[in-house]
Amino acid sequence: MLSSTFAVTSCGGSSEQVAGIDARGSPTPVAVVSKGTITGFGSVIVNGVTFNTSATTFTIDGNVGTQADLAVGDVIVVRGTVNEDGTSPAADSISFDDAVEGPISAIDTVNQTLTVLGQLIQVDAETSFDDSINPASVEGLNVTNVVEVSGFFLVDGSISATRIELKPVPGELELTGHVNNVSGTTFEINGFIVDFSAAMLEDFPAGSPENGQLVEAKGDTLGGSGELLATRVEFKSDELGENGDRAELEGFITRFVATTDFDVDGVPVTINEQTTYENGSATDLAANSKVEVEGGINSAGVLVATKIEIKASGFLRIESLVEDVQADRLTVLGIVIRVNVATRLEDQSVEDREPFNLSHVVIGDYVEIRGYADASGIVATRLEREDFDGDVALRGYIDSVSDPDFTILGVTVSTVFATIFSDLGGTSLTAAEFFLQANDGRLVEASGTLNGAVITADEVQLEN
Repeated sequence: MLSSTFAVTSCGGSSEQVAGIDARGSPTPVAVVSKGTITGFGSVIVNGVTFNTSATTFTIDGNVGTQADLAVGDVIVVRGTVNEDGTSPAADSISFDDAVEGPISAIDTVNQTLTVLGQLIQVDAETSFDDSINPASVEGLNVTNVVEVSGFFLVDGSISATRIELKPVPGELELTGHVNNVSGTTFEINGFIVDFSAAMLEDFPAGSPENGQLVEAKGDTLGGSGELLATRVEFKSDELGENGDRAELEGFITRFVATTDFDVDGVPVTINEQTTYENGSATDLAANSKVEVEGGINSAGVLVATKIEIKASGFLRIESLVEDVQADRLTVLGIVIRVNVATRLEDQSVEDREPFNLSHVVIGDYVEIRGYADASGIVATRLEREDFDGDVALRGYIDSVSDPDFTILGVTVSTVFATIFSDLGGTSLTAAEFFLQANDGRLVEASGTLNGAVITADEVQLEN
């Protein structure tokens, strides 16, 4: 299914063209730009649209690349065409630039953050990890590991990671962000100093970096004070497309003045009386809200939204064997989970299939699902097929409690003498302390073994 951005549109003008059909009876192609997270392949799927890539040029971190250089979870910009009747989306070009690449200087497992080149990296349920990182979490990384991070900026300049890839061989250091504190031949990005005295400067309107500009800085080494010794600094426009382009943009609201004046990932957005909403309303728009915006670019470079989707967090976690698979859903732990065009699909099993979609999942496969609940049930934001290690896991709100058991999403979790209990900071709790706090509606994660339809918990943790 195509996004509503690319739905049928009636066209004004001469009688030669009606409803996007030209005088020869062929659909009229229009320019389209889409920025978002790759959710799958078979061509490239981004923002729920499958773009044909048979004639696409790929740019990877400023260099010529191929589709094989991309991975699920990478944030890309697609420029191409789609017919006025919503058919045949095709990518002329796809570009990928990481948010930061360099050595990890700090890891906070409690708050699930990393620091790379002075940039705070937020890790959450929507973060994909390269299969070389084991376990696939912050706990699978070490200080001094070199990583490449793709993601979206938050209001404070930190990065919400959509993908983290381990780089076994240190390469070029890369940093993207907005310039501040320009002084001579240095500037800062979120407090991290970049020395551009020996750098090649590219595309700067005034010839050199200025405060507030979005830039990408690259270099091979750090200076004696830990600063990046840049060999190249490139000006990166915040503009998404050109006047008249159809556009689709995923990201966080990075500036919010009013519902008619805000930025998404640095791109200015406005609404009008025709704007529609999914999973919320205009009152849900605020700084650091994650959204997907569809619309058109006007002459001022502003994205005029025809539709805004409030992106729900995939805080639910279901990890077990598949019991049933249908065309658009599967059953795990007796829970029916819907999969849609926005679901990020990855095969982390030994088969490592790509492209990978729900049709490749069979009964007995071990999957990890992140998702959320809506009026119709559970919706998957991510689905990963993995190799079964004997354990299952479940995170969600407690339905009911009957010490020593409780239920989540209708699944019974049974605690035993050997169960390890902890609070949201990882501090150990006794069983009695846990059950004092384990009220209906409390978010809890449990992992253990499956005995029939019951999870016998090895570990149980209160979540925030």
